[in-house]
Amino acid sequence: MSKKKIMYSVEFPIRCSPGILFEFLSTPVGLQEWFADRVDQKDQKFFFTWNGSTEWAEVLENVENEFIRYRWEYYPSDEFFEFSIEQSPVTSETILRITDFADKGDIKDQEQLWSSQISDLKHRIGA
Repeated sequence: MSKKKIMYSVEFPIRCSPGILFEFLSTPVGLQEWFADRVDQKDQKFFFTWNGSTEWAEVLENVENEFIRYRWEYYPSDEFFEFSIEQSPVTSETILRITDFADKGDIKDQEQLWSSQISDLKHRIGA
């Protein structure tokens, strides 16, 4: 029996509008800029390719300019990864929150991986 993974979230300030950021999180062209070598979409499934290996994720929920929730093909039905966009009421800064699941011992490594990915995203956006 596999262990239940733990949900965790990480937040990143992004200097751009929620609308522009959402395009980078929810479209094949945007995701291909920073997340994977190649991204294709067929209906509600996104196909992500890295170094010739392809995995797919299904869009579970999507509210334009607010959040998009995906579930990897190999995730159990109650696990997902989500990109949500908020604006700080104090600074009006755009905040990207990533929610994902990992084994307890892997959370720090996964947070570092997301941090590296978001660094690429910021570079592409020019933020």
